[in-house]
Amino acid sequence: MIEPQPVGRFALINGRVVLPGAVAFRKAVVVEDARIVAVVDADALGAGVHAVDVEGRYIAPGLIDIHTHGAVGRSFNEPSAEAWATITERNAACGVTSLLATLATASVEDLVACLRLAREWRGAPHDGAQVIGVHLEGPYFSYEQRGAQDPRHLRVPDDGTATALLEHADVVCMMSFAPELPGALDLTARLAGLGIVAAAGHSSAKDVDVLAAMRVGLRHVIHLWSGQSTTVREGPWRRPGLLEASLCFDGLTAEMICDNRHLPPTLMKLAYKCLGPDRLCAISDATCGAGLPEGASFIIGAMACDICDGVAMLRDRTSFAGSSTQLNKMVPILTSVVGVPLFEAVRMSSLTPARVIGVDRRKGSLEAEKDADIAIFEEDFTAWRTMIAGRWIYSRA
Repeated sequence: MIEPQPVGRFALINGRVVLPGAVAFRKAVVVEDARIVAVVDADALGAGVHAVDVEGRYIAPGLIDIHTHGAVGRSFNEPSAEAWATITERNAACGVTSLLATLATASVEDLVACLRLAREWRGAPHDGAQVIGVHLEGPYFSYEQRGAQDPRHLRVPDDGTATALLEHADVVCMMSFAPELPGALDLTARLAGLGIVAAAGHSSAKDVDVLAAMRVGLRHVIHLWSGQSTTVREGPWRRPGLLEASLCFDGLTAEMICDNRHLPPTLMKLAYKCLGPDRLCAISDATCGAGLPEGASFIIGAMACDICDGVAMLRDRTSFAGSSTQLNKMVPILTSVVGVPLFEAVRMSSLTPARVIGVDRRKGSLEAEKDADIAIFEEDFTAWRTMIAGRWIYSRA
């Protein structure tokens, strides 16, 4: 049951307020007309402001997942309003208020059908997490670094198919691709010119390929260590790969799947040490297996997958197939396993991804004039209530 919606100006009180630089106590978050009005001392609230007591829970910005494929058996690769509603409502129940609907490699025709649905979806009201846009994860990837991407539909950027996809540039927010492939530099420049985040991933690139792409607009890297080339020897010479470039080059932001399955603690700590909370995003990379029980089976394209040991895997166990953990449950992993302060772990899951996709002026933190996209979390970061644009859309009660 959704809690009754407060009318007019109201304040969230008696919580631990997660700000970009600290967790604040004895503060109130004041909301009116779908916006955050202020974060003030609780004892400074004026008369007539309706107070909503969160009973000591965390008051946090709604989380923003810029790399998520699905949940509870449904995928954004389905051009189905029912599937998208299931996924976005599940995300809202996890305190995620905004996301990029991430499409895995598929036929160009299937991808275009999903892009058409995305255009229709954004033009209508919905009850779940907001779909800010689409992240096209593929189809221009290296076969050797494909992971769980469907090999039948891998392509190269200079084959002419990008034009069909970019006819829907108004809904494409990010495209990830292998920057070493033929035509990748032209694609990078084209994306940058359209205001689409050009991101590297599932790639056999060397650092020189990454530098060349950065000169024409590459600025982001998806899921560190997953589908990334690393240093190789050519005779006596060591040639760094995409991984080393991701950790070294200052002009790049990057993502990390923080499920404590894709990466062991040492690698997560290394990424945090190299990039810090303002360049490193936490992402779920959740597939349709998220929210399904251990042992559950599902299909990604033509790839048979299972939930095994708390993570999605190809059935032949040759590769992970995305995460089965959603973004809210990655925050405690960042704090307890990686040693990240809570306010930074939340920032990596809200404000930092908002900056990557260019919506940080209105989303990602509890600041005056930003959208009232707010999540109330229990101690373990289970969502208690979720608010979008000042309206409760989920209540655990």
